[in-house]
Amino acid sequence: MSARFYADIALVPGQSVTLPEQTARHVQVLRLQPGGHITLFNGRGDVEGEFDATVERMGRSDVDVSIGAFTATAREARRAIHLVVGMPANDRMDWLIEKATELGAASIQPVMSERSVLRLKAERADKKVAHWRGIAVAASEQCGRNRLTQVHDVVTLSDWLKKTAALPAEPGMRLLLSLQDGSGPLLQAIVGAKPGSALTFLNGPEGGLSPAEEAAAIACGFSPVTLGPRVLRAETAPLACLALLTLASGGA
Repeated sequence: MSARFYADIALVPGQSVTLPEQTARHVQVLRLQPGGHITLFNGRGDVEGEFDATVERMGRSDVDVSIGAFTATAREARRAIHLVVGMPANDRMDWLIEKATELGAASIQPVMSERSVLRLKAERADKKVAHWRGIAVAASEQCGRNRLTQVHDVVTLSDWLKKTAALPAEPGMRLLLSLQDGSGPLLQAIVGAKPGSALTFLNGPEGGLSPAEEAAAIACGFSPVTLGPRVLRAETAPLACLALLTLASGGA
């Protein structure tokens, strides 16, 4: 298997292209010579897949390749799963994004809530999001996905709920990971979900969401669910949902 790289450019069989700077740097690390083969994907198009490519020229800071055949390769989960996560602190958010991408998350919305330890604004938030998007790209390259997990800009949970409440309801289910009494088992909650319909999971940061935030989420259409009797860390709970729904059930 040739090395796989994400290239955020149009890829057309039979054409020669200069790779984006970041992609070119990764290709140069392999010290490939003209005639060497790589695999490229750009996450675009209605049909999921990847392209064969042949190195034509290795410059000091750029790489030209010839785009070969496109291979339709379906590796996405049959159900889109979106995560809305209270960002865990330190490097745990990096780890969450990497593993969520490997497990097939369609998108990740980082939010700040009342109990959030990690708080990001302005330039610092922009840098963090750019860093997280790079992690998602690298994870997609490694695991074989031909679509990228979309990492959204950081917002407050209250603003996100207000925006979501104002939008037309989309097909699918909204589920709140909760430790409160009365939360139903996850698998029981999704029994009534239409096959292939999207699922959105909301999970708090360390310390969880406040009662007021949980009430606001429920008012916005989220149903409280539990993953069992043990208390999972903020970065573990959403990954457990992904693993359950995209691996154990074959991506149903």
